[in-house]
Amino acid sequence: MADMKFEEALKRLEKIVADLEDGSLSLDESLEKYEEGIKLSKACSKKLEVARKKVEILLKNEDGSAELKPFDEKAAEEETKPEAKKRKPKTEEGLF
Repeated sequence: MADMKFEEALKRLEKIVADLEDGSLSLDESLEKYEEGIKLSKACSKKLEVARKKVEILLKNEDGSAELKPFDEKAAEEETKPEAKKRKPKTEEGLF
């Protein structure tokens, strides 16, 4: 699923939803489809988040001109993981 294109994953997810809504699947088949749908949903969300971050890289400079910054896809993927939330480092005050 990781190497599946967004459009393919979304089309497959739509098919799964239609199959589940039809109500003709057995319980076991429904659970299998549901699990696959959850995986596809997460993969689609991740791809959308990476795409959103790529768009955000185009930033305005102080003088109003636009600057395109290189995109590090691995760093963006790390940022989308819940455990990868960055914490602000503590600063020590009053040392000097």
